[in-house]
Amino acid sequence: MAGLSRGRRNRQDTGFYWPGFVDAMAQLLLVITFLLSVFMITQFLQAREISGQDSALSRLRNEIAELTELLALEKSSKTELETTLSALTDDLKSARDQTAELQGIVDTFTARGDKAGSQISALQGKLDAEQKVSADALARIELLNQQIAALRRQIGVLNDALDAAEKQDQESRSQIADLGRRLNVALAQRVQELNRFRSEFFGRLRRILADREDIRVVGDRFVFQSEVLFGKGEASLSPTGRQEIAKLALAMQQLVTEIPEDLNWVLQVDGHTDDDPINTPQFPSNWVLSSARAIAVVEALAEAGIPPKHLVAAGFGEFQPLDPGTSEEAKTRNRRIELKLTTR
Repeated sequence: MAGLSRGRRNRQDTGFYWPGFVDAMAQLLLVITFLLSVFMITQFLQAREISGQDSALSRLRNEIAELTELLALEKSSKTELETTLSALTDDLKSARDQTAELQGIVDTFTARGDKAGSQISALQGKLDAEQKVSADALARIELLNQQIAALRRQIGVLNDALDAAEKQDQESRSQIADLGRRLNVALAQRVQELNRFRSEFFGRLRRILADREDIRVVGDRFVFQSEVLFGKGEASLSPTGRQEIAKLALAMQQLVTEIPEDLNWVLQVDGHTDDDPINTPQFPSNWVLSSARAIAVVEALAEAGIPPKHLVAAGFGEFQPLDPGTSEEAKTRNRRIELKLTTR
């Protein structure tokens, strides 16, 4: 009985799962059918797009072929025209030669009298035929001459336009040269004016700084030895340096009020070092040190009332030495701050 009960229960379980399995298979079949439909539609659309591209490519190839044929026909037509012109020219020359020859023969037979009448008539017929050919050749040459005349007229128009352009260009060059001369004169006047103010500025500096040996004039620059303004390896003005910069600012303040507003001038402050290398967190190179010193001087001048728009700071490191030597004296000379009054 127990075995019979288990058999019935197994059959009932199998009958319970079978409808679910059929439904799952039906749904799977529907999904596969849908995916196949999407795939077929995609393939159809791609085929249409590829077909359209092939058609467009074919049309383009046909158009290129037609253009190639037209170009070949154009070149052939040009060659034929040149050949025809050459042939007509040769025919005209030959006809003229034959005409001259026949005319000479006619004159000869005319002088001989009536005996040569028949020959003259025959030759006259040939002469008429040749003259007809010559007339046709002349008509063609006349047409060509008209075309050549039209081309010459076009060339003449272009030459006139070119002459006018050259004339205008020459006038423009004259005006530019005149403006250049005027500009050079104005610049020369400005340079002379700036030189005058520079001389006055350097004279005031000499008087204010009391002709110190460590402050001197080199060319168009006023040179401070770095030790006057800074400690070794530093870019902060020392107390003595601030006093000297204050004297410099006093001379600059007097000059600012005298220089005309339309004269674009600047006081260029250049920092220079010796060739001893420096590598600190604050100054990784002599270039940085020289730039920092020049900026410190410019900032001190601006704090003293000098307009910042007239101040420029530049650092040259060790690359512009006054003395190429390697002695301590040469290095001292090369460690410097230079002031230069110049145009912007």
